[in-house]
Amino acid sequence: MNIAVIGTQWGDEGKGKIVDLLTPNVSIVARYQGGHNAGHTVRVGSDQFVLHLLPSGILRRGVRCVIGNGVVVDPVALFSEIETLGKQGVEVGDRLLISDRAHLILPYHRELEELAEKRRGDRKIGTTARGIGPAYEDKAGRRGVRVGDLANAVEGGDLASIIQENVAARNRALKVGDKDWRTVYQDICATWHRLERWVGDVSVSLMQAFESGETVLFEGAQGTMLDIDHGSYPFVSSSSATAGGICTGLGIGPRRVGTVLGIAKAYITRVGEGPLPTELHGETGEQLREAGQEYGASTGRPRRCGWYDAVAARYAVRVNGLDALAVTKLDVLDGLEEIPLCTAYRYGDSVLTEFPSRGQSLSDCQPVYERLPGWSRPTAGVRRYDDLPLEAKAYLDRLAEVTGVPIALISTGSDRADTILIRDGLIDKWQSGRPRSPES
Repeated sequence: MNIAVIGTQWGDEGKGKIVDLLTPNVSIVARYQGGHNAGHTVRVGSDQFVLHLLPSGILRRGVRCVIGNGVVVDPVALFSEIETLGKQGVEVGDRLLISDRAHLILPYHRELEELAEKRRGDRKIGTTARGIGPAYEDKAGRRGVRVGDLANAVEGGDLASIIQENVAARNRALKVGDKDWRTVYQDICATWHRLERWVGDVSVSLMQAFESGETVLFEGAQGTMLDIDHGSYPFVSSSSATAGGICTGLGIGPRRVGTVLGIAKAYITRVGEGPLPTELHGETGEQLREAGQEYGASTGRPRRCGWYDAVAARYAVRVNGLDALAVTKLDVLDGLEEIPLCTAYRYGDSVLTEFPSRGQSLSDCQPVYERLPGWSRPTAGVRRYDDLPLEAKAYLDRLAEVTGVPIALISTGSDRADTILIRDGLIDKWQSGRPRSPES
């Protein structure tokens, strides 16, 4: 009965809203990768909540939230987010569990990431410069600091030595200033008294939940095309954003994952550098950006916009084993006379229907479009499938056909309630016998 919510594009697909909608049907929401470079926005009436590190399920009372070992944690960012939610009336309390195996983002990670971006010049990745990449580099290099290391830290011990060596490497790399490792060490150790109440063994806790019959929702950050192994490398994030990352990022077996729901916008966006085959330039791209308020929740940067890419979507279906799609921001396409849909790529003299494995090949691909009629009657706020314009239904049917999986849920606005649940669809069946808020 567990369910995974996975982004199928380059992130920002609307996962936060979908997780929030499904959370009343689960006991636990577990985040398995990424860091506070993620940005999930959830609107409830006139209130807006922006989450970066905490799972979106934290907005629902009684739901427990987990941050797995696959996540990198900046304690300062975590405390700030918890405090902001408190001011908005959402108390975390004892509903949070952080893996003692999760790695920490330390101040020098942010500085090193800024330096790395500057050195890349025209080949920059377009990161958020929040230290995510360098923290994962230290993890892979076996010089990282884990949350649990803070519990028994003593001056002169292993943790002090690791931080001393890492700060010395930072000083050599930056060639500016001389950061004192003792200050870094003392500051990070001082966070333990605040972190301790939430730290534990996530793998054991989840296994106990499974054995008790509790349902878990696995929440991904970023999207498939930003996965370190399967994304548009090297313009990717530093973690495993696909469904495979659930097992390694939480310490559970693959048979526990259950249903896999992919989230896709009715068009496509991307923040940062890297190829985007269907990218729009000019007036139409600006129109989509403004209609969809396509600005990064973490950075405020404008997102690049393009038409729906079925080649990338089919790839996401394959590498994640998707059971169905949730299509978001359908309302952003309201009023367009025609909507192009990318079904293949042209690469030189060849037509590609499968996603290329090399980033350079993707840069050289040109989209092959079929064109569908738009609709003049608005879909914004529509909550019943039968009330959608015929052309919107035809567009959704075609998306499902060219992507290869059924559509289970449609979002027609930013509010929780602006949602259509497909009757007898995957989510409707998954929720069978349980309370649900969207009108089907």
